[in-house]
Amino acid sequence: MERRRIRLNGIVQGVGFRPFVYQLATELDLSGFVRNDAHGLLIEVQGPTKRLDEFHTRLLKQRPVLARIDRHRSTTLNVQKPNPFTIRPSLRDRKAVTGILPDVAVCPLCLQEMSDPLDRRFHYPFINCTHCGPRYTIIRSLPYDRSNTSMAVFPLCPQCRQEYESPKNRRFHAQPNACPVCGPRLTLCAADGRPIHAEPLFPFIWQQLQQGAILAVRGIGGFHLCADAHNSVAVQTLRLRKGREEKPLAIMVRDRQTVERHCRLDEAENELLFSAARPIVLLQKKEDSDLAYEIAPGNRCLGVMMPYAPLHHLFLSGPLDSLI
Repeated sequence: MERRRIRLNGIVQGVGFRPFVYQLATELDLSGFVRNDAHGLLIEVQGPTKRLDEFHTRLLKQRPVLARIDRHRSTTLNVQKPNPFTIRPSLRDRKAVTGILPDVAVCPLCLQEMSDPLDRRFHYPFINCTHCGPRYTIIRSLPYDRSNTSMAVFPLCPQCRQEYESPKNRRFHAQPNACPVCGPRLTLCAADGRPIHAEPLFPFIWQQLQQGAILAVRGIGGFHLCADAHNSVAVQTLRLRKGREEKPLAIMVRDRQTVERHCRLDEAENELLFSAARPIVLLQKKEDSDLAYEIAPGNRCLGVMMPYAPLHHLFLSGPLDSLI
């Protein structure tokens, strides 16, 4: 019997590391705990030496896909009375030195739920889980816990609380977890701030965009000024209001088929477009593209990005396949 303390530094908070450690330790029938602190991730684990060695090997090799371990240290401790493995409350320290993950594009499983009329998060624009969603944008201080994020003002409903506390659920300890009952809600306002009550909401938004409206979307990391990328008048109006005469604008498109209709795309560019960061990728524009010329006047290339937030996918799920 042996007890070890393992310290992990790097991008180890907000990536599902505590649930992963919990599930791994439980599988191997080890006792101990895992917790976040201002320096990263702290693990104490106890059991037979052979199983501890397996735990350490798998901890490093099978870590969550979004995690990055910059440094790890292991020390031996005195054996204690064994207790079930737990996730302990985080420790706070004024000198926070751990990294935090950038916001992550919505994952396929969340998109599937959001598109299912029978799911309780159907068309919910703030859907997320341990594998995706806002991180850096919502955090106020370390360690990364819900109480230290902008989600602290949204108490979890019983169903979301059950997901948050269930080790087998992919929302286990997902700090931004929410639903239409307990989470943020979408509001549409006119230019003067007056609420617009439209039902159903998204067909109304699609209609407005098709008629040349410009929509300011407050989303992850700031405002996105949206316009129909096929509407030359809307694009010209956006340029006028931004005071941006010639500098190219980027477009957001629905899917790969839409990209290939307007641009040439190789596999390396495709991989970059669909990476978790969802960057803007500069692509060569096809001569027969019917996108508004005013997007990038006199330029043979277009800056293209894929939707990264659930709300973007909802905007692009109707008649519009490309937005500024």
